[in-house]
This record gives sequence, C-alpha cells and structure tokens, in this order.
Amino acid sequence: MSLLDPLKAGILLFIAVIVQVSVLPPYSPFGGSADIVLVTLLSIALLRGSVFGAIAGFGTGLMLDTAYLGTLGFNALLLTLAGFWIGRYGETTARDRFHAPFTSVAVVTVAFAFGSIALRFVLGENAPAGPVIDGLPAAIVLNLLLTFPVYALVRRLLPPTDISDRVREVRLLG
Repeated sequence: MSLLDPLKAGILLFIAVIVQVSVLPPYSPFGGSADIVLVTLLSIALLRGSVFGAIAGFGTGLMLDTAYLGTLGFNALLLTLAGFWIGRYGETTARDRFHAPFTSVAVVTVAFAFGSIALRFVLGENAPAGPVIDGLPAAIVLNLLLTFPVYALVRRLLPPTDISDRVREVRLLG
C-alpha cells in the first residue's frame, strides 16, 4: 500500500459526495436513485481491506451527514459497517473475482436500505419503509450500472496490493 492511497481515496470519496449531493438528487428513474458514494466506498474497501474501508466509510459518512444536515453519525455508522464488511470480504475470498464488486454492491445496497430503516426506527425518527422498498429494485439496478466504471477507475488509481500481502482464499478447518 502506497502512502498516497489514503489521499487518493479521500479525494475520490470527496468528489463522490459532491456528485451525490449536488448532481444525483433530481434523477430518480423508476422510483430509485443511484448511490455513487456507496459504490465508490465499496470499490475502495474491496481493494484495500477492512480497516481502510471502515475508516473511509466513517469519514465519508461524516461528510454526507454534514452535507445533508441530518443526524450526525447516521450515515457514518452505516458506511463504516459497509466499508468494514466489504473490506473483510475482499481480504478473505473475493478480491480477484470478476463478480465481487457486483455482488458487494447488490448486497450492501439492500443491507444499507434496511439498515437505514432500522436505525431510524431505533432513533425514534419517522421510518417509512414503503418508499424505500418501492425504490429498492431500481436503486440496485442503478448501482450495478455504476459499479463497472467506478470500480475500474478505483482499481486504476488504487491498484491491488502485492499478492504476498493478502490472503488468497479462506480455508475451512475440519
């Protein structure tokens, strides 16, 4: 891992937050909206691991919370968990597989939506599940369409680390 990797990741995520907040809100085809921040974070976490993904998720979540003037820490918590678990997935089994970014984005898009509803409920805020669930299929499709170009850009700027630095496969004992 290069010393410039955190700087590159920070710039990528900052640009993704700016695009998410300023460009994407008016566009919601089929009732769902794309989440470029989530796709960018998952791409970075998949390539750099769980700790890097968790730290990037926390910082990105704070940027989103500040930009939306929402509950401080709401997106930070959800994106920290997303970055950690996809980073862990990349560390153990799937970093070199073609389907890994697509699987990660599809699963985390669903988990993020339901986690958002659950967290709002726990915080005592209004948590309508109907609009979220109605827009979920479109959001999954839009995020999957964003995955290939975003993952290719992130992989170009943050190339995978040396093969000896990572685990290739999880081996089950017993």
